[in-house]
Amino acid sequence: MNYVTYGGVTIGLCILMYQAVTWWPGRKPLMKDPVKHASRLLPFVAAWCYGCLTTLGVGGIVGTAASAALGLSNWLGDVALVWGVGGTAGTLAARPTFVPLTGPGVALMLILTVVVIAAVKKFSSGSEIKRGAWCGVTLGTSSGVAGFAAVPLAQAVNWLGNTVFGAF
Repeated sequence: MNYVTYGGVTIGLCILMYQAVTWWPGRKPLMKDPVKHASRLLPFVAAWCYGCLTTLGVGGIVGTAASAALGLSNWLGDVALVWGVGGTAGTLAARPTFVPLTGPGVALMLILTVVVIAAVKKFSSGSEIKRGAWCGVTLGTSSGVAGFAAVPLAQAVNWLGNTVFGAF
């Protein structure tokens, strides 16, 4: 498992803010039909959850891709912090512990990976799905609020995997 730096968290928060700004319909339209506008966030949020889960002990190609995305985000963010605003590079922003996925949870992640790939190819919101997954990878192991969401997500996937595959 790779750990996220302040640079990686900065990249994740930039992606999150970009999504929020491009999604924001304005106060009046949001008040008129909140369900319609909130539902436009669903692909991003679902992909964020997926990205967050890929950093929790998933190996193989999926884990390697998540690790590479996290490493690249850490590097890009650290470069931006050092050269952009004079910050320091490599400072860890990760939680000291995490909830790893169990065997059935990892099997469920493989199924979710197929679903995410199919959704990116089929739906017009493919770029939002990609951004959501990238954002989840960068914020999933952070020590902030976004990182704490990884614990219930991992527990839910482990429970669902145990239920689906009948493991105890």
